[in-house]
Parts: sequence; C-alpha cells; structure tokens
Amino acid sequence: MSTGDELRAAVAARRDLGPDFEDALIESFLDKMGKEVDRRVDERLAAVPKAKDLARRSKAADGQRLALAIVSLSLGTVATIALTLQAASVGAILGIWFAIIVVNGIFGTERRP
Repeated sequence: MSTGDELRAAVAARRDLGPDFEDALIESFLDKMGKEVDRRVDERLAAVPKAKDLARRSKAADGQRLALAIVSLSLGTVATIALTLQAASVGAILGIWFAIIVVNGIFGTERRP
C-alpha cells in the first residue's frame, strides 16, 4: 500500500470511528510511515558501495600507479643509458620517454574513480 493510500485509509477510518480513536489512528499511521522511511533508507544504503571496499580499491590502484612509475623510470633510464652509449639520436631517446609518458597518462586517466 502506498503512502497516499495509507493516509486515505487513516482519514476514512477516522471518519468511521470518530474522534475517540483519532490518537490511535495517528499513532498507527506514523508508525507505518516510520517503517516505510526506514525501509527506503535501508534500500539506499544497500545500493551505496561500502567504505571498506572503496578504500581497498583505492589502495590497489595506488599500488599499481606506484609500480608503473617505478618500472617506467627504470626502463626509461636504462634505455636512455643504452642509447647514449650507442650514440643514438636524441630523437630515439625522446621517443622512448614520450611513449612512457603516454602509457602513464593513459593508465592514470583510466584508473581514476
């Protein structure tokens, strides 16, 4: 039964029973409405992700970002040293660093909540 139906039923019962039962009818109506509000709040709370789950996901994402940063810097440094020792062009070194920046940028934008 909807809230409007409950109110109509309470008003109709008040008309039928008279003013002697008014307090009991109001109390009964308010009790039903309180239960309905509680049910709706519980429904909404159940639909929201729990704080523990969000914190766990955030920690995992932070760890992945840190790992990617360490690996990127390590590989970029090793590649730069290797290309410098082979007298490679500056364009090759810049290309490697550009690729690292692009990969990190894509990873960073996809993982943000």
